[in-house]
Amino acid sequence: MTHHVILGAGPAGVIAAETIRKQAPHDTITLVGDEAEPPYSRMAIPYLLMGNIDERGTYLRKNPAHFRDLKVNQIQARVKSVDIALKSVALDNGQAVPYDRLLIATGSCPVRPPIPGMDSAGVYPCWTLQDARHIMALARPGARVLQMGAGFIGCIIMEALMQRGVQLSVVEMGDRMVPRMMGAMAGGMIRDWCETQGVQVFIGTRVEAIEPGTPLKVRLSGGQTVEADLVISATGVKPNIGFLEHSGITCLQGVLTDEHLQTSVPGIYAAGDCAEAFDKVSGKTIVSAIQPNAAEQARVAALNMVGQQVELNGVTQINVLDTLGLISTSFGNWEGVPGGEQVVLTDRGADGGKGRHLSLQFKDDVMVGCNSVGWTEHVGVMRGLVEGAVHLGPWKEVLKQDPTKLMEAYLASAQAQGQWSGAADERRR
Repeated sequence: MTHHVILGAGPAGVIAAETIRKQAPHDTITLVGDEAEPPYSRMAIPYLLMGNIDERGTYLRKNPAHFRDLKVNQIQARVKSVDIALKSVALDNGQAVPYDRLLIATGSCPVRPPIPGMDSAGVYPCWTLQDARHIMALARPGARVLQMGAGFIGCIIMEALMQRGVQLSVVEMGDRMVPRMMGAMAGGMIRDWCETQGVQVFIGTRVEAIEPGTPLKVRLSGGQTVEADLVISATGVKPNIGFLEHSGITCLQGVLTDEHLQTSVPGIYAAGDCAEAFDKVSGKTIVSAIQPNAAEQARVAALNMVGQQVELNGVTQINVLDTLGLISTSFGNWEGVPGGEQVVLTDRGADGGKGRHLSLQFKDDVMVGCNSVGWTEHVGVMRGLVEGAVHLGPWKEVLKQDPTKLMEAYLASAQAQGQWSGAADERRR
């Protein structure tokens, strides 16, 4: 009987435990999580802040007996180290847990900027349910809130804060909003839209210090001092893999895995935000911290842990973001590739309107990436063209003349390659 130990009780860990149990009814499964809560989704925290759900609504599985019924042993502790020679995991509660198969699914952790005053009362990340409780207590209607960071996660938090009726200022050190998924034009349009919605946005600005007190005084690199009742740090995340430093398990940005999600050590696997997996679109290994990837990687890793030879199809590079009602998307190599071509179409909008922007990137006759703002019609088609590496043939020149003809290009090209047999039926509906 095999003992499977899973480090991390987020979406990846939970799906892996369930998959193993389905395939191996008699194996032993231990799920290690470092929070006092039942396993929950961090992606649900903004909806908790908005008041759309209660804390129970964040739980990944609603039945309190779910893991007990599956005979999954749960341990609340933080992992300290992995001993690959002894095949044992050391926990901060003093336990040493032996394993036959190990899954590292420890997710990400917030990046903590080295700013004086980060320990002040009223300064929090927005990462755990406990963080959310602190934020909800302070983010009352009319409260002055300063958020550090306007990346993907930051924009989602911003949406929740605005729904709570706060006075919001956002400080982003990059030269635009959402710099890791948007080019200069697209990021600028998102900023303009946020400002029309009442958000004060500082771009290319750092928080230099936070002076404790009521209110907090936040000193910015531009010379301004902003008073705040609450400061939220949303300056990015990184794979939670510090405990593997001397383990002998190869880590780059994340825990390096092969097509089976196995690490450099046989019998040890990784999945989710802490895993670095091969992406067929970009041709390199990447950490892609989005929940659909975590779920698929967990499924594939779990099947391999029980002896099935299953390969990961690839890593999805997709981001779809709703910023105060403005939809933006980023797929694949949205910045373009060396020797590639691009087409850009921009309508800035008038009188505070949302505007629309579309940027398509090509390598030969394949669309390898794209960006869009305010363009909701063809989101699925953009993803299909990029992930399917669809050869456009003559349709590339059509798109370069008129990038709005994405649907026609997809139907003609993908259908010709047999990638979507239902395309003609879909078009006739």
